[in-house]
Amino acid sequence: MLLWLAQYFQQDLGPLRVFNFITFRAVFATLTALAIGLIAGPAVIRMLSRMKVGQAVRTDGPQTHLIKSGTPTMGGVLVLIAIGVSTLLWSDWSNRFIWPVLVVTLGFGAIGWVDDYRKVVHKNPKGMSSREKYFWQSVIGISAALYLAFSVSGPTNTKVWELFIAWVQSGFNMDLPPKADFIVPFFKSISYPLGVWGFIALTYFVIVGTSNAVNLTDGLDGLAIMPTVMVGTALGLFAYLTGSVTYARYLFIPHIPGAGELIIFCGAMAGAGLAFLWFNAHPAQVFMGDVGALALGGALGTIAVIVRQEIVLFIMGGVFVVETLSVMLQVGYFKYSKMRFGVGRRVLLMAPLHHHYEQKGWKETQVVVRFWIITMMLVLFGLSTLKLR
Repeated sequence: MLLWLAQYFQQDLGPLRVFNFITFRAVFATLTALAIGLIAGPAVIRMLSRMKVGQAVRTDGPQTHLIKSGTPTMGGVLVLIAIGVSTLLWSDWSNRFIWPVLVVTLGFGAIGWVDDYRKVVHKNPKGMSSREKYFWQSVIGISAALYLAFSVSGPTNTKVWELFIAWVQSGFNMDLPPKADFIVPFFKSISYPLGVWGFIALTYFVIVGTSNAVNLTDGLDGLAIMPTVMVGTALGLFAYLTGSVTYARYLFIPHIPGAGELIIFCGAMAGAGLAFLWFNAHPAQVFMGDVGALALGGALGTIAVIVRQEIVLFIMGGVFVVETLSVMLQVGYFKYSKMRFGVGRRVLLMAPLHHHYEQKGWKETQVVVRFWIITMMLVLFGLSTLKLR
């Protein structure tokens, strides 16, 4: 919105031309989201407390967590408000990537809100059933994947519609341009054509998978939000470089016209995340809940697909990946051993992985900070793929 106003008045006020620079708007989107989060945070926490949306703590978990019972949850709404307002203020509304990222983020946030609300207000420990949750995640994920298949391939909004019509007329059997291929980092020219259906399947897996991975990681004070900020900031850099013809050609990455505008969203996500961390740092005044974790994970996955860096997201989000694998391993081995030996056995002391280390004697703050450090190293390694080709 501010960009449109600045362009309208820049003939009379020359300094307003600075709004045309994406980097300027990205910095102020970050600061705006940070300010909104810090200012609105206390009011949101009080509102959640009045709603009596206190977190229920697992009785079979670490005993140190029992004191957290009753801490307001669903604090992810604070993050979503800050991201939404800041992005709408500083982004170019005509950009074809801003809206799908916002829709996925808010859509997954809505799913998380319903799940949290049923758990803490209706006192239903199961919240949304797994089948219902995955159904709505799939609806949003597949819809976004279908749109992104053509928006990534087409340089303009008009071309996106033309490509879709051509796909329908071809009998739903059409190849996509090389920029939509599955990119393998570390190599200059290794990529795999996906076609429309392959692109949709990969995108669905990345968006829904990342959303649930971040949700599984969100179990300790500050554990999920800081890695999200770091990974999101790195993806913002990828978006900026991917949207530039010069940088994309120099770095041997696909050029996606318009992708650079996503740095505005990533900046807003970083600012909102840091503001939330102010209140979520140990001992937390508020928890993010599914409303925040599902939304932020979906946003990361969507951006990674747009900038064609799905494998890099897998690397940089290694903490999210390992946390998810730990749950799959624990559940899978328990079921297998129960079927094989009659008694369920566990690989870890407790899943997800962060609880395993707590049970081994690590303090909560130690687990959180060490996972942050690991994420920082993984993000730096992911960024190095820009030159290691």
